[in-house]
Amino acid sequence: MRFHKTILALCTVLAVSGCVTKQTYDKEAQLAAEYSALNKKLSTELSGDRVEITQLQNELKVTMVNEILFPEGDWRLSRKGEQTLAKIAPTLSNLQGKQVVVQGFTDSEPIGPALKAHFPSNLELSSARADNVARYLTSKGVPSNTISAQGFGDARPVASNATAEGRAKNRRVEIVITAAGRP
Repeated sequence: MRFHKTILALCTVLAVSGCVTKQTYDKEAQLAAEYSALNKKLSTELSGDRVEITQLQNELKVTMVNEILFPEGDWRLSRKGEQTLAKIAPTLSNLQGKQVVVQGFTDSEPIGPALKAHFPSNLELSSARADNVARYLTSKGVPSNTISAQGFGDARPVASNATAEGRAKNRRVEIVITAAGRP
């Protein structure tokens, strides 16, 4: 009998710990609705540009391949890159309670001699690209206390580096929008 009571108590604890309060559920539903509206707005602003917007549970991710933002083999924004970022800067500057993280990525190819003069590796190159995107967005009104930049080099590929097409997908910048205070 004691065994059954212990099992019953354990099952009750597990069942209760898996429950979500109405307040938590409402907050998550509101966040999902905010991301959905933001997704639609950014999709409209970036229509025609080769940009992918992905809505995840707790974030919205805008992915741009490097050729949209940077001349080949460079870390400084191209005119086209500035124009693309200028389209979304007003939306990003008006976000309430959100954090914007600019993430830079490269392929696994070693950097060439021209870039080697400025950057010892892909990690520093990806960081410089992310920094330049964040700096530009800040210059267009995105509050500096809501934006940060990270470089990952070739550490997080989304495609195989064995093909030119895969390497092109890996050379990218992602703008990740999350609720402030969330990991």
